[in-house]
This record gives sequence, C-alpha cells and structure tokens, in this order.
Amino acid sequence: MWIFGYGSLTWKVDFPYKQRVVGYIKGYSRRFWQASVDHRGVPGKPGRVVTLVASENPEEPVWGIAYNIAKEDVERVVAHLDHREKDGYQKTPVIFHPQDTSIQPWQLIIYLGSETNPFFVGQSEEENIAQIIAYAEGPSGSNKEYLFQLADTMRTLGVSDPHLFNIESTVKKILQI
Repeated sequence: MWIFGYGSLTWKVDFPYKQRVVGYIKGYSRRFWQASVDHRGVPGKPGRVVTLVASENPEEPVWGIAYNIAKEDVERVVAHLDHREKDGYQKTPVIFHPQDTSIQPWQLIIYLGSETNPFFVGQSEEENIAQIIAYAEGPSGSNKEYLFQLADTMRTLGVSDPHLFNIESTVKKILQI
C-alpha cells in the first residue's frame, strides 16, 4: 500500500515504510484551509494545517512524498494514520507521478480534508491565516513549527509553492524573525 504525504507526512514520518518516493499528484492546490483543534491548535483557538482543494488547472502539481507500507504493517499504519488525520480527513485514491519520469505513475491513497468536513474553513486572506499560525499551539506543538517544517521540506525538494511561502514570509514578519 502506498500513502502520499503533502503536509506533515512529508517531514513527520512516525510509521514504518519500505520505500520513499518524491513526486506529485495533479489537479489540486495545497492550502491552509483546514482548522486544527487536535494537533496545531485547541478548541476555541484552532490552528491551521494544509489540505488539498481542487484546482482550476487539472495539470497543477502538488509535490510531496509517497511511502510504500509493507503488507505486514498496513493495518497498524492505517490505524495510526486514521487517528493522526482524524479531524476531517478521509482516505482518497489519486494518481501519483514520481519525480523520476522513468517510473510510471500509479494509484495511491491520500488523506484529504474535503470541503464538506466540519474543520474545513475555506478560503481566507493569507495575512489572516498567518496571524493564526503565528500564535496557535496544540498537543503536537506550535503551528509555526508545522509551517516552517513544511516550507523547509518543500524547499529541499525544490518545490515552488507561493501560498505556502507567502504565509511563511508573513508569519516571520509578524514574529519579527
């Protein structure tokens, strides 16, 4: 079984896997439009985490990392990820395109916070999102740590993500760092 990470699963890999492949899925945009009251915020003061929303451009890539889970680990890893991604995320099959173009695309699973889930907050001004992320904290740590780790990972992969990097820049201005 293959799982695709586009948020914290790109840098906080707390499950066993056999193989890791960098690549992308098409037709989505990565956005901080999902509230987090269980990891990067708390009830009454939610943080923001990324989800994917349908793009107007069916070729638009969202880069991330695919993980191949060994058969003997699938049940345990899926139970762990179902709990980790519990607030509004559902498993969705998509086609993954490896960075190495000599490898054929294949279907895998993503955890998608759909627009109908109760934690989907929808489009917001990036400045407003940055204000939330700058100060939110939850059981898994500060929301800014999530943002900075994700931005650093995407830079390491050589990915351009204006939404992510604009919010990162704005949070750094807010916090004067």
